Formats: sequence, C-alpha cells, structure tokens
Amino acid sequence: MSQLNAGSVISADVRSIAYFSMEIALDAAIPTYSGGLGVLAADTIRSAAKLRLPMVAVTLLYRRGYFRQRLDPNGWQVEEAADWNVAELLQELPERVSITIENREVQIRGWKYEVKSDDWVVPVFFLDTQLPENSEWDRTLTETLYGGDEHYRLCQEIVLGIGGVRFLRACGLNNLKRFHMNEGHAGLLTVELLGESARKANREVPSAEDIEMLRDQCVFTTHTPVPAGHDRFPMEMVRHAVGRPELETLAKLSQANGELNMTHLALNTSRYVNGVAKKHAEVSREMFVNKEIDAITNGVNATTWTSPPMQQLFDRYIPGWREDSSSLRQAMNIPRHEIWEAHSVAKKQLIDHVNGLTDAGFTTDTFTIGFARRAATYKRADLLIQDIPRLKRIAGKIGPMQVIYAGKAHPHDQSGKELIQRIIQARQALQPEVKLVYLEEYNTALASLLVSGVDLWLNTPEPPLEASGTSGMKAALNGVPTLSILDGWWIEGCIEGQTGWAIGDPEESTNGHDRRTVDAEALYQKLELIVLPMFYQHREQFLRMMRYAIALNGSYFNTQRMVLQYVLKAYFH
Repeated sequence: MSQLNAGSVISADVRSIAYFSMEIALDAAIPTYSGGLGVLAADTIRSAAKLRLPMVAVTLLYRRGYFRQRLDPNGWQVEEAADWNVAELLQELPERVSITIENREVQIRGWKYEVKSDDWVVPVFFLDTQLPENSEWDRTLTETLYGGDEHYRLCQEIVLGIGGVRFLRACGLNNLKRFHMNEGHAGLLTVELLGESARKANREVPSAEDIEMLRDQCVFTTHTPVPAGHDRFPMEMVRHAVGRPELETLAKLSQANGELNMTHLALNTSRYVNGVAKKHAEVSREMFVNKEIDAITNGVNATTWTSPPMQQLFDRYIPGWREDSSSLRQAMNIPRHEIWEAHSVAKKQLIDHVNGLTDAGFTTDTFTIGFARRAATYKRADLLIQDIPRLKRIAGKIGPMQVIYAGKAHPHDQSGKELIQRIIQARQALQPEVKLVYLEEYNTALASLLVSGVDLWLNTPEPPLEASGTSGMKAALNGVPTLSILDGWWIEGCIEGQTGWAIGDPEESTNGHDRRTVDAEALYQKLELIVLPMFYQHREQFLRMMRYAIALNGSYFNTQRMVLQYVLKAYFH
C-alpha cells in the first residue's frame, strides 16, 4: 500500500475526488505557481481539508519554479531561476510509474505535501521526471512552469494528465469517482481514463459506452475567456507524442482545423462544466455554443488571507468563523474603531516592508492604493496613470496618495514587461502628490501583506476579459473596499457605496470615445468625488464600508462556500 496513508485518518480506497491543476500555490517557499489559478487551487484544497472531503490533488513539480522577478534600474523585468529545496519541503514517495512520450518510456516519481486541518489530510502529489533513467530532455519536463515552446508544454500536459492518473492508481487510489480538471491543462487524463474503461471491457477500441463512463467521471472548470488561456496543439504533434488509440476517439470530439483544443476536449468529456463567475459563465456559453456551462463563483480561503490582527478581532467577536466562513456576516457587530485599529496594525507592517525595500518614504496616515495582478495588458494596470497631471491635481486638492504595484509578466510577454516599465517610469512625474512603488517578486507572502495593508484595492481589467479575479476578495476579508471595473466577481460583489465602488458601466455606450479613455475618466471621477473625500474628510463613513466589505463580501466570496457548491453540483450530484 502507498505512503498516502501516512499521517492521514482515511485510507486510499475511500478517496473519491482527484483534483488536477497545472499549478498550486501551497507555500511561498514552493514557487510552483504563477498567479491566480495556482492560488485558487491551493485555497480550494485547504477548504476541502477543512470540510473533510475525500480529495487528493495532482500537479507537477517545477524544480526551477516559475521564475524570480528582478526589475533593473530602467524598470525592465529580468527573470532568474527560482530554484528551491524539494527534499526539505516535500516527502518523496516510493511509487514509480512510466508513460510513453514519442515512443520513449518516461519514468515518473511523486512527492507529497499534506494539507492538514485537525485530523484530516488532503495529500498533494507533485509529479517529477528528474530521474536518471530518463533522457536529459525528459528530465526537464518538470523543471519550469509555463516554460519552453508548445511541444514542451504538450509533453508536460501528458505527464500531468496521463502520468497523474497512473500515479494515483499506483498509490492504491482505485475508487476515485470524480476527476476535476482545474483548467484544460489536465485534459489528457481523459485518454488514460478512456483506456482504463475499454481495457476493463476487453475492448481494443473505446465504444460509446466507454465515452459515457468517461463523462460520468470528469468535472471541468474553465478560467478565462482570453485565447492564450486555451491550449491548442497541432494534431500531428499530439498523435506523435501520445501515440494512443484512445486519442483518435477523443479527437473526433475535440479536433478542429488540424488542432486538438484542450478546452474543447475537457468540455466534451465532462459531466459538469463551470465558469468561475456568473458573467464568465455567460461569456463562456457565447464562446462555446451549445455547451452547458454553469457558474460557481470563485472564493478565497478565509483563514489564509485574513491578517493576524484581523484574525484576533474575529476570534473575539465571531467565535467559530474559522469553521464557518459565512458567520463573518456578524462583522456588522464589531465596533468600527476596532476594525480600524486592526487595519492600522496591518498597514504599518506593509508600510514598514515597503520602506525597508525602497526609498519610497511612505507614511501610515496617507491613503494607500494596492494593485497587484499578473502583468497582462488586458488587466490595464496603467489605467490609473493614464492622465498623470489629472491624478496629481486630485491628490493635491483632496489629499496625498500612495500606490503600491506588484505583479509578474510572463517571460515571453513583451507587452506585459513594457506595461511594468511604463508604471515604474511614471514614478518621478507623479511626485510629490502621488508616491508610487512597484515591488519585485510578487508571491503569496507579499500578497498577504498587500491585501491587508492597503486602504483600497484597485482593479481595472478590460471587460469582459476578467473571468473572476480573487485579489479583491482577499482584501474584503481584511475590511479593504474595492474600486473596480464591473467585470468578473465584482459584478456580484459590488454594492455601490457599501462594499466598494464601480468604475463606469461596461454595458453603457462610450458615445464614440475609446473605452480606455472613458474608463480612466470614470476612475478619476470616483477617486476625486467620492473615495478620497470619504477617506480624508468622512472617515466614519469609510469605516462603515470597511465593515460592510467583511460582512457582505468576506462572508460569501470564500472557498468554503465555493467548495460546498462543487460538492452539491459536481462531485456527488
């Protein structure tokens, strides 16, 4: 029997849910994630452990991580390997499995990380090809997250999908009922599951019955309307790499224009499919016509993202909030000045951190805005600095501002790197009314400081490209209101003037003006007429909003609620 049982109160044979994700952000010291997808995966697993779900998770082990970000004196992003000590942080397992890639046998081993809650454990398996039996190239397949070319990515996805199912079987996990694909990267697990079904029935070629059995096992969550988020591979490349008869059966369902689309593959082989917000589900149904796509809005793990001083406050006024995230609605009973005191402790920690890293000279009594996202152009991180003289006038008239940016651009994303550089180079022109910093190496540790220490969370995506977004949810748990474009989760979370504010309305006509210009104007108006005056001149109103952010958004936009929805709609329905 496998090492799965070590430290766990439930045996392998009663595990029924396998959760597959290309990236999982379990710890800042384990740099196997790039952003929101990995953070969501980790929060999902933590809540599954808290809810005592019989889940196991599978991902890849990236020995060189995603990358460490350094910003040179000109504000240009430079990438460095994010090497880490695997053996110190994970437990090697004895099981070995092999898969075939391009007619080569590739050996896979697994490492285990345990996500614990009281006496319950959700094991996370990290698949690793760095073994002496493998060729030098095959050893690199679990080296870098989202690295290399499309051929490298395809081979990684073979390891994750086909290798992942085989590894679970080697660990004694033979009674799994649901395989949850967190985005299409794990889509090739369908090849292995289809093969298992056909072999059990002594069929060389899978039948319609095998396809139906496959569909009954699979659940799929799609995470983005952005084309780059939907992997497509040339069909001949896939045939050569996978070399399995089951692939041809699946290709009939999911191939178009000579390509295998991993999103279509997952859509066509899943019993349940969901987007990650109500609006995103609508957009996805337009993208994938005649597909049933439900909505389960994302959340964040409440205990992970609530700052220590705010946790202590909740412990006093809302006993049991750690077990029941929905009880945070009782935050309405917390005295507003105590929320401010807890926030002030978190803010001082953030300001001290910023000043320790930079020469920014930030102060704790200045209105502080946070913007930390993956540096993709559609997220429009530079919308705030669209009109620098205008922003300076607003701050000069009402009160000074401090802005903290963070976020990485993909190494191949030149536009994303230029976006970062543009923001950094605006710093000098903004002073002295507006102070700005762009912090290097955005990770979960820095995110925790930011979402709890700023006074306002800003989000300015180009609609409707924001599938969900979860950073503002983390801020809400800490009493930080959001100012955002109405897209993704914010359409559901925005109660104007209570949990935060909307920037414009994507449904309204721009009257011939550029959408970006219209949105920037709406942003400046909201800052000038409402947000800054409330912070500096009507602080009691601002504190009321902080309390609403916790009670209304913190109590709902959490992974405890989200995972329970998966249980009811997808896992055991």
